Amino acid sequence: MKNFNKITALLLSVGMIGSLAACGGGAAQTSTPPASGAPVSSGEPSGVTEDSAGNILAADGSFEIAMITDKGDINDKSFNQGTWEGIKNYCSENGKTCKYYKPAAATTDDYVTSMEQAIKDGAKVVVTPGFLFEEPVYLVQDQYPDVKFILIDGNPHNADSSDYKTADNTVGILFSEEQVGYLAGYAAVKDGYTKLGFMGGMAVPAVVRYGYGYVQGADAAAAELGETVEMNYYYTGDFAATPEAQTMAAGWYTSGTEVIFGCGGSVGNSVMAAAEASSGKVIGVDVDQSSESDTVISSAMKGLSSAVEQMLDHYYNDSFPGGQNLTLGAADNAVELPMATSKWNNFTQEDYDTLFSKLASGEITLKKDTDAEIPTDLGCANVTLNYIAE
Repeated sequence: MKNFNKITALLLSVGMIGSLAACGGGAAQTSTPPASGAPVSSGEPSGVTEDSAGNILAADGSFEIAMITDKGDINDKSFNQGTWEGIKNYCSENGKTCKYYKPAAATTDDYVTSMEQAIKDGAKVVVTPGFLFEEPVYLVQDQYPDVKFILIDGNPHNADSSDYKTADNTVGILFSEEQVGYLAGYAAVKDGYTKLGFMGGMAVPAVVRYGYGYVQGADAAAAELGETVEMNYYYTGDFAATPEAQTMAAGWYTSGTEVIFGCGGSVGNSVMAAAEASSGKVIGVDVDQSSESDTVISSAMKGLSSAVEQMLDHYYNDSFPGGQNLTLGAADNAVELPMATSKWNNFTQEDYDTLFSKLASGEITLKKDTDAEIPTDLGCANVTLNYIAE
């Protein structure tokens, strides 16, 4: 099993790792997770405690690290939660302080307002998880040169994407989601499933990369087995759990779909609810979601927590890689399937290790969001795609 804590070497390097390319407004509000009130046990300064909202604050209520949530909330069991857990882990282990902000709405103006409020409240580092923060970070990075910005799943640019700029106080981090999507699709077909589904959230680059990898992995395994795979493919247009998404997933299961990759924040909860009612199977996303439902047979994970912890460590050790755009993938142990909790019947650890090594070495190259406009353009002959436009 690959270890996400081994990505330090890449994060110390300069520049962007090459991508892979083939298949044939209002004031910020904090949300309220379960209260703990427990003092942080390690590090300095003394008197650091966790409040009822889950923030880790100094005795006077101050903090240094802020996170602004993307669409969804801090308990989305996906990229918001994975990022926040990395921040909290770092603070707990090093005696640092942190607070999160939930914008009034998922708009550029509201994101900027939340970031500016966090800085006004004392943030020295602002962490923003999600592609939708690309423009907000672009707008504020030069206004606050003494603040560090960590942008997950994106690189800063202006409104029309004509100007990409990662300032010296900013680092952009992307992941090769197509690689772990590939692992998931390949494993599912190798395990005997030939009727698959992909239900993404918003069609942002990270979600698209997951989906494209999933299609290509299923295609590769089907080719090896001499099978043809049927796949329903849909973006809901949001990251929320909705009755509509659950109804669609339920319809897929009723029509014979065996496994659905629920890819996009709380969209996965809708898929899991449908699966629980129909004995279907689910592949989770971003973090290990096996504890969320017995229907989850594996999860396509990326190292959100580890990447953020490494960035914070660099900041506090005066080695912050400002001005860089990093892409983390299999070669950096930054994507994986959690084989210890996966429920595969035929896909073995040996199968996984062999496939992972080929991705890490570049022996397997994949098409991603910049290579195809829609999944049917991937050219995967062994997958019959039912692409449902939003």
